[in-house]
Amino acid sequence: MDYIIKLAFVLLIFIYSWFFQIQNQEWDMVRGMLKDAGNIAVHDAAQALDQTALADGRLVIDPAEAYAAFTEAVQLNLGLGDDLSPETGSRLHHQVKVLKFEIIDESSGVTFPLLYEDRAYGITKYIQGPSVIAVIETAHPVLITRAKQQEPIRVPAIQEYRMDE
Repeated sequence: MDYIIKLAFVLLIFIYSWFFQIQNQEWDMVRGMLKDAGNIAVHDAAQALDQTALADGRLVIDPAEAYAAFTEAVQLNLGLGDDLSPETGSRLHHQVKVLKFEIIDESSGVTFPLLYEDRAYGITKYIQGPSVIAVIETAHPVLITRAKQQEPIRVPAIQEYRMDE
């Protein structure tokens, strides 16, 4: 009887460890998907140039068009609906939130290169030219309920035009 109790205890620890490993792999996969989708989305957003300013030789990103391109790219690459909630067939299980979407270009009166800092999201980068900066997040996948709630998966992405090249 003592052997069976010990065996059951070892089996429970094994199963708990197995689920913990699956949860960590799911976190890693979701983070990679968010990072790739964020990078593609800021790239698409940076392509939304104001043609009038471009004709004058200035790189100015149209904010409304850029945000629309950004959200469309996130939706298409992650299988999300209009409210950024997962649709049927999406690998994600929770809604994606756009925490930050910022455009820094020649219309904002800054000179490049610029040291960009955002302490709230832990972003510090020298920006060489007009840029689109975004932060997206989704909830941490949960297979094992714990007393401490996991932090959401938060991913920054930056796309810049390099003026020195």
